[in-house]
Amino acid sequence: MSVLERVRASERFDAGAQGAEDERVRALKRDVKRQMLERVGFAEVARMANAPDAQRSREELRPAIEAVINAGDREGIGADTRTRIVDEVLNDVVGLGPLQPLLEDDTVSEIMVNGCSSAFFERAGVLHPLEGIFDNDEQIRIVVDRIISPLGRRVDERSPIVNARLPSGYRVNAVIPPIAIDGTTLTIRKFSDRISSLAQLVAMGSLPAWYAGMLSCAVALRQDLAVAGGTGSGKTTLLNALSCEIPLGERIVTIEDSAELKFSRHPHVVRLEAREPSIEGEGAVTIRDLVTNALRMRPDRIVVGEVRGAECIDMLQAMNTGHDGSLTTLHAGSSREAIVRLTLLARYGIDLPGDLIEEQIAMALDAIVMSVRTPDGHRYVSSYTGVARGAAGGVELTEYVSFDAATRTWDLIEEPPFIAEGLRSGALREKEVERWRSLCPAASGSLRHCA
Repeated sequence: MSVLERVRASERFDAGAQGAEDERVRALKRDVKRQMLERVGFAEVARMANAPDAQRSREELRPAIEAVINAGDREGIGADTRTRIVDEVLNDVVGLGPLQPLLEDDTVSEIMVNGCSSAFFERAGVLHPLEGIFDNDEQIRIVVDRIISPLGRRVDERSPIVNARLPSGYRVNAVIPPIAIDGTTLTIRKFSDRISSLAQLVAMGSLPAWYAGMLSCAVALRQDLAVAGGTGSGKTTLLNALSCEIPLGERIVTIEDSAELKFSRHPHVVRLEAREPSIEGEGAVTIRDLVTNALRMRPDRIVVGEVRGAECIDMLQAMNTGHDGSLTTLHAGSSREAIVRLTLLARYGIDLPGDLIEEQIAMALDAIVMSVRTPDGHRYVSSYTGVARGAAGGVELTEYVSFDAATRTWDLIEEPPFIAEGLRSGALREKEVERWRSLCPAASGSLRHCA
């Protein structure tokens, strides 16, 4: 669907942010939208709807909508109703309709539309229902089309599942019938721009200051880290925070399925994004293709947004070929599960026995940082587990930081060896290490630290 067709289709897009909207106001909104499109012109509105600066388009369209409202016989329509109509027409034409207010609400972390029969949003870890937000499946499809069309992606019966992102970096997943039995399903996961450093995570209580200092040293000393956890546990947020600890003089190449990472504080970042095949089944660029190509781009560090397939073996090989300090995320419930998952994923890319792949993992990866989400919706950076080659081969895991979910407390079980190595090499100053040890004495097993 072209941009012009989407603007014409927006005349049918009549889902208010509140399901109990008065029918007279709904009719007025439809009338105002129609007259505005006729006054401004479909082509001009299409240009504004496709402009990269959505806020400027809203400012350009607002006077035209207000003029339409003021020109007609609008007796009995109060100032608040007029303002709401203007905002909702702008959301329908330029934004994402009734979902736009939720996208602009920083307290909302996720939006879930399950067909036109039900919808929910998440705030502070709690799900809240949305009543009557969409009248029919076509309205949801219009929203999906507005999201994916600028990215050159598609969703149809041949490809009923699509992953995309909004300009803000928010992650989008859509599934259409017949795969989605109850109607088009749309999920938008938001990432807070307010959380971009370990210090901010400390302020939120996601981890204690001494733990954040340890992670900062791990990144600065070029430890290869995997951030693991369940869906919605804060893996991407933590990965962004860790990236802020990379020295500014290094060149970073990021590789993602849908670009979500924001290295706003780093001056030298190359961002690569995978591409799905065209309608003809051609032109696909996979994560594995990008990892292979990244090795030719002179990276100091490679950051893979999420490992989920055959690219795992290429990433492990990159960590073993001079790209120390690389970062990635993956889905796993524990450190041991992360090793098992990496082994299985690597076997998609290379036909080798599991014990040989474990040897590769042991030599490539230095540690696994777990991220967890508790039932009340809070997210924590939990355990830190070292990865090394065992005496008899395979992977040996050593837990250096443990987390008690019941009491929300952390223990330093043992000081990670990279601290002493950093002192010996001169990469860490003794005064800084002593200050850190004063907050969290190493090898003190009995001392418990609370966030």
